[in-house]
Amino acid sequence: MVARISTQMMYDRGVSQLSTLQSNLLKTQLQLSTGRRVLTPADDPVASARALEVGQSQQLNEQYSINRQTASSTLAQADTVLDTLNDIMDDVRGTVLQAGSPTLSQSDRDSLAADLEASLQDILGQANTADGTGGYLFSGYKTNTQPFALTSTGANYYGDQGQRELQVGSGRQMAISASGSEIFEQNLTGNGTFLTQADAGNAARGGTGVISPGTVVNAKEWVPGTYSITFSKTAEGVTQYAVTDADGAEVVPATDFKSGEPIQFRGISFDIAGVPAADDQFTVEPSKNQSVFQTIRDVITALRTAGSGPAVNADLTNKLNTANQNLQNAQDNMVAVRASIGARGRELDYLDSSGSALNIEYESQINDLINVDEIEAASRFVQQTTSLQAAQQTFKTATGLSLFNYI
Repeated sequence: MVARISTQMMYDRGVSQLSTLQSNLLKTQLQLSTGRRVLTPADDPVASARALEVGQSQQLNEQYSINRQTASSTLAQADTVLDTLNDIMDDVRGTVLQAGSPTLSQSDRDSLAADLEASLQDILGQANTADGTGGYLFSGYKTNTQPFALTSTGANYYGDQGQRELQVGSGRQMAISASGSEIFEQNLTGNGTFLTQADAGNAARGGTGVISPGTVVNAKEWVPGTYSITFSKTAEGVTQYAVTDADGAEVVPATDFKSGEPIQFRGISFDIAGVPAADDQFTVEPSKNQSVFQTIRDVITALRTAGSGPAVNADLTNKLNTANQNLQNAQDNMVAVRASIGARGRELDYLDSSGSALNIEYESQINDLINVDEIEAASRFVQQTTSLQAAQQTFKTATGLSLFNYI
């Protein structure tokens, strides 16, 4: 039995075939022009979904990169400030050492006090550094609050203890600031374990004793507390000292004093040089935090009210020795904060490197999932063009056939 194909059926099939070929050609042309194999999710639902996930991860990675740039800029600014502060602290400590010379006149001391006043203002300016965005670098979370203001005894801190953080990696939140309190106020006095001081009344009694900062010789035996070293003279004129605790209990009984000889008890050691007077006192107490502003202000006050004479010089030496130790601790603290900032800066460099590599990997994954193979697509375009042209010619020929052509 011979199948009959009507002219209309032949025409419809031809049009359908041409439409399909033309649609495929247009799709290939669009793939080449956009560079994408997957033009709509329907083209490859699995690849589209996966590409969306990878794209979101890539956007997050790019945000981390922006955060790292912000963090790097802020940390670099803090590093610059701390570098400047280190130079200022060198100058301050040099001035304090110079102030200890017994040959200085009161006019000389007043001049050095004025130098320290200028340095105090310089430190204040660095402490109140703006962050470039309308806020302050060292005010913690209170970015719009100026952190420090000088007082007659030091400075008040108006920021908080917060450290601003940024997400700089998929599993890394980084502090990009340090509070002003951490840098300028949290500086231990004395040797970091205990502080030695001369009583304010020693100079009036004529004593010339100068106490050393001391050291811990046995940490296990050290019992934190306030201890008093009190001097007396025997009937024979021998100078002695005794040590008592805060409750008045005897720690070291009356002992003959020798200038510069170590005094040891409860795991610590220090010495007192010079000639203490009867009833002179020295104290040992646990180290505590003191702001660098207060330390410098104390030196300024001591220089301006020093006076003259051996006992007064000894009193000033005690104050300057204490201040120099406190300034060393403050500078060491600034150096430690700067080292921490430097370590975070190096970590940011590493995270930048790994983030760039990750971004390249994301690009590669997206390319494999949705982007077109241009060589394959170009070859397919040529084939589809040829097929369409051939089909159009065939259709034209076929639809032009008629029995009347053969009559």
